[in-house]
This record gives sequence, C-alpha cells and structure tokens, in this order.
Amino acid sequence: MESTIPILDAAFWVTTGAILALLVLSGLFSGSETALTAASRGKLRARADKGDGGAQRALDITEDNERLIGSVLLGNNLVNILAASLATALFTRVFGESGVALATLVMTLLVLVFAEVLPKTYAITNAEAAASRAAPAINLVIKVFSPVVSAVRWFVRGILRMFGVQADPDSQILAVREEIAGALYLGHSEGVVEKEDRDRILGALDLGERAVEEIMLHRSQIEMINARSTPDSILEQCLNSNHTRLPIYRDDPDNIVGVVHAKDLLRAMHKLATSDDETSKSLDSFDICDLAREPYFVPETTTLDDQMRQFLRMRSHFALVVDEYGTLEGLITLEDILEEIVGEITDEFDPDADHPIRKSDDNQFLVDGAMTIRDLNRATDWNLPDEEANTVAGLVIHEAQIIPEVDQVFSFHGFRFEVVAVKDHRITKLKIRPL
Repeated sequence: MESTIPILDAAFWVTTGAILALLVLSGLFSGSETALTAASRGKLRARADKGDGGAQRALDITEDNERLIGSVLLGNNLVNILAASLATALFTRVFGESGVALATLVMTLLVLVFAEVLPKTYAITNAEAAASRAAPAINLVIKVFSPVVSAVRWFVRGILRMFGVQADPDSQILAVREEIAGALYLGHSEGVVEKEDRDRILGALDLGERAVEEIMLHRSQIEMINARSTPDSILEQCLNSNHTRLPIYRDDPDNIVGVVHAKDLLRAMHKLATSDDETSKSLDSFDICDLAREPYFVPETTTLDDQMRQFLRMRSHFALVVDEYGTLEGLITLEDILEEIVGEITDEFDPDADHPIRKSDDNQFLVDGAMTIRDLNRATDWNLPDEEANTVAGLVIHEAQIIPEVDQVFSFHGFRFEVVAVKDHRITKLKIRPL
C-alpha cells in the first residue's frame, strides 16, 4: 500500500487534468474544423446580416480555407500528440512497461469518442451555429499559428509543384451555380424539392450560359408579310395569324424592313374604314410600311440573360436573330426566354396547345423533331447530350451522319430513335424510348 501512495500524488492529478483539458481542446479543434467547412456561406451571410458577429467572423476566416485548415490541423495535432505523450508517461508510471500499450488503447478510445465523433457530429448537425460560436477562438488560433502555417504552406506548395500540381487557395472547388444545382438535384432525389421547382430554378440559372440561337424560331418557320402584297391580303394574313407581331420584308425575305403589330394594323384599318373617303380608295393608298416599327436585330451568340435584360430595358418583346454575316437566322421573343424558366406557355391561339411529347400506342414517346433536347430532358428526366445539336432532329442527324428516311431506326446514348415523319429533308416526328 505504501508503494502506491507516491503514484497518486499531485503530479498524477495535474497530469490527468492536463490530459482532459487537451482532449477538450482537441474536440474544439475537430468540431470547429467540421463546422467551418460544412457551414453554408449563404446561411452564415444571412446570420451576419442580422447582426451575428460570430457568423461574420466565420465568413472572414473561411475566405482562405488553406490557412484555416492549416491552423486547425496544427493546433489539433499539437494537443493530440501532447495528450498522448502525457498519457503514456502517466500510465507507464502507474503500470510500468505495460502502460504504453494501455495508454495507446485508452487514448485512442477517448480521442475517437470525445475529440472526434462527438464534436463532429454536433458540428454537422448545427453547422452554422457551431461555426458562429467557434469562429472567435479559431480566429485567435489562426493569428497565433500564422507564421508557422505560412511556412508550411510554402513548403507544401513547393512539393506539389514538383509533381505538377498548382495550388490556388483563392479558387472555389465548386462554383455557386454548381452548388445550387447539386443541392436542388439532391433535394429532388430525397423528395424535398418538386421537379417543377427544380427545373424553374435551374432554368433561371442557365440563362447566362445559353445563346439565343439555341431557342430561337428558325427562319424557315417565321411567318412574314410581303410589303408588296395588297392591303386586303395583308389584313387577311394578320387576322389568320396566331402571332401579334409579324416581320415585313420587301422583295427578299432577308430584307426585313420592319415589324408590324396587329394592334397598329387594326387601328389603321379602323381609321380608314371610318374616314369620309371611300373605303376602297383609302385601302388602295394604304402602305403597311407606314405602320412598321424599326426592326430589332441581335447576334445569334447573345446569351439569354443579356437578351432578357435588353428586352426589359427597351420595353420590347421581339427581336430578329442574325449570324455574323448579317443573314437572318430566326427570331426570339421574351416569351421564348421565359419558357426556358417556367416551361411551355400556351394560350387559345397556339396551334399546338398539346404537349409536344405524347405517349404512342406502343408505349414509346412521340416527339416533335423541332423540340429542343433541353426541353425533352426536362420533361422526361433524361440526359441526352445537347453539345452538338439543339433539337432532337438535329441530334439524330448528327449521330446518323445522314438525312434519315421514314421508318429508319437508330440507337445511341442508350435510346432508340425511330423516324416517323420527314418533310423537306427535316425530321418532323420521332418515336423515342430508352433501351
């Protein structure tokens, strides 16, 4: 009994207290690292805007993740190694040579449970709150360890450069858009986000990456007015048209001289019909170009985001798309851009109010050839590539390398494509089903 008394002296309790304190510090470092790296910067910004100083500090120190992680890892390793050394000395003093193995086992369990799993679980569960609370202490640690961390960073970058790796601490691993898109896809897969909501938000985010040529109405489908036509035929064409704005050309469809609005035409016709002159004489003197508005041309490479801003700035809904040589390629409207966000917009005047995708009798999808691949993917949750072609018909022609004939069948990208209808070397209808 007398031999055990010196073992449980003041040094024993001081060492034990030091080990426990170091375990607490280790848990603080581990939890802080997890909280600061897992916390959403958007949520931290929201907390900071409400006056949370800790959240603002967390935002500041996470600007340089390399410095943050270096400082936290340095502190964490210091306290873990020191705690293990003290525990080894303590257990060796109490149990002799067998104390080394016992100290390793006990410290492994204590560090695993109380310095790793427990604090990190809490940090993941309450990432933003934990990051806000830990930020002031971690900020102090970063300042204390800054010289050492800077030297380590310089050394690490030198080693990485030897292997051809360029480390850029200012670059973000994921762009903001990719983070949002990933969160939306994850939320949809877990049933938290509806497909329609996901598609609308992703559609809005994609506007800056897509050009007007991808969604414009091709020139072959544009309805135009010939300025040389008689007033009666022009009026009849406007009344029979499903569109309120029609381009006007003279002699050559590429020679667009203006755009007429149905309301302007009806006002002019009403004025002629109610004038004192004879109606027939008034109609003979009518010139559609007098009502035409200045045509608005845009390059085919303009992004949808820029074009929508231009529409809103100019209070216009209609633009003609030209290529680099000034040749008319198609037209685009504000509605076309909005449809990329909210989906197809139809009204009572649309000739094809039904969805361009229908289920055929043989359980295949009957698709309009002019439908864009993006719209098809959105409607079916498929992943057909749209890098080489904008429309479904264009994708088939690109992959087949020929102009297909009716009833020809192709298989690529995991889908079966059957050509149903062709008109003027254009594929107008296809049947598609996953293989």
